[in-house]
This record gives sequence, C-alpha cells and structure tokens, in this order.
Amino acid sequence: MLGPNGSGKTTTLGMLMGVVNPTGGDFKWFGEEPTPQIRRKIGAVLEHPIFYPYLSGQKNLELNAMIKQCPPENISTVLGIVELTERRNDKYKTYSLGMKQRLAIASALLNDPTVLILDEPTNGLDPMGIAEIRNLIKKIAANGKTIILASHLLDEVQKVCTHFSVLKKGTLVYTGPVDDAGKGAETVEVNADFEHLNQLLVEFPGTVSINRENGSYQVVLREGFHSKELNQFLFQQGVVANHLVTTKRSLEKMFLEILSEAH
Repeated sequence: MLGPNGSGKTTTLGMLMGVVNPTGGDFKWFGEEPTPQIRRKIGAVLEHPIFYPYLSGQKNLELNAMIKQCPPENISTVLGIVELTERRNDKYKTYSLGMKQRLAIASALLNDPTVLILDEPTNGLDPMGIAEIRNLIKKIAANGKTIILASHLLDEVQKVCTHFSVLKKGTLVYTGPVDDAGKGAETVEVNADFEHLNQLLVEFPGTVSINRENGSYQVVLREGFHSKELNQFLFQQGVVANHLVTTKRSLEKMFLEILSEAH
C-alpha cells in the first residue's frame, strides 16, 4: 500500500485489524466477516511496537504467546526466522532499532498467521537495517505467507512486492502488478566523445525527447524502439558511445504519475 503521508494507509490497516472503528463501508477476510477468530489468522506490526524494556526478547515473546494463546514452542521458531536466537536472553532495551523491529515481526508470527501486516517496517532504520528487514520479508513470503506492506520507500516496495495499490486522501486510486512500473517507453542514458551528439540524437527516428543530466543525455524512446537501435544508428554515423544505459520507468515515477492524474 502506497500513498503520501496522511493518505490513510495506517488508518486502513487499523480498520482491518479492528483497532480503528470504520465510519462506513465493510470488508471481509478470506471471504468471511472479520470476527476475532478470523483475526487470529492475521499477524500485524502497526505503528511502534511496545515491549517491556527490562525483559529479554525471550521473556517478551513468552508474555505475548500467553496473551495470544500460542504454543510456547513457537517462540524458538520465530526467533530463528528473525535471526535473534543468539540475543534472545538480552534485555529489549539493549536491542538496536532494527533488532526491535525484527522482534516485533517475531511477535506477529507467533500464531503462525496466514497474512502478515507490516506498517512501514523500515521506518527510521539505517541502510543495513532496511536490507535486513527486506530480506526477512522475502524469506517470510517464500514460506507461503501473504504480506500486506504499507510504505513510502518506493525502491523497497519495487524490490519485495508483487502488487501495489495507491491511496490518496482515503481513496484507492490505483491497483496493479509492480511489474507494470517497468513497462512503457524506454529511457536511454547515452554519452559519446562527439561535439554534436545532441543534434545526432534528435535525428534518430526513435527519439521522443532529450534531456541533459549529469553530463549525459537522457533520451526517451518511442514505443517499439530500444537502445540497440540507437546504438546502431550512432555507429552508422561514425560515433561510438562510451556510455549507454537503458532505464525502465521506476515505481517512483509511476507513483507520481498516478497521484498527479488522480482527482
């Protein structure tokens, strides 16, 4: 789930988990009305997870397992999944931000849910922490669980998600496969040791537009044209490109296009 701040991502997830009361509309989980029994099939990490700072990760999970009425043997399983087994007996207050987030995910997995909801799980983490959570999400999904993720780190979403939806002011304005972001016209970043390269690129029949950026030319190609034809064209004019990179439309660009088109 993507959307600008205040678009309703956290509120929507809160309603799905029964912690925010909807003012209208309805929804179903697995084709059924959302009863407490149905919600047992769902694990969630909403907002900032709260644990007892002076208790160990193990003790915190034991308390959570008791509240959720989960088998105690699930604790060692989830600690293994989030790679906290070696730190299980350390106090929660000694954990890094990334470890705290991983413990929260472990807690959400205690009841072996079918669906896992994560609300901005990489918020505030450093690049290493973000990579750890990303790999963890992939690992959990590979074991057959569905993950609903709210985020505004579009690069992360493009790396881990199969589908995405966009919210704007509480309204769903788009939903579709993440792969759709890469479709459409290609943009080629090109450079060569040739004084009139700009003019030559304009003459290429597949060129839609040209933009100079960071010392290279960004050439947007017409549908059906690829970097191969552009390279061939330059070579036929006696110009050898020393830099030629094809870039597909990013999820970020598609996201901004969707928001600008939505009313």
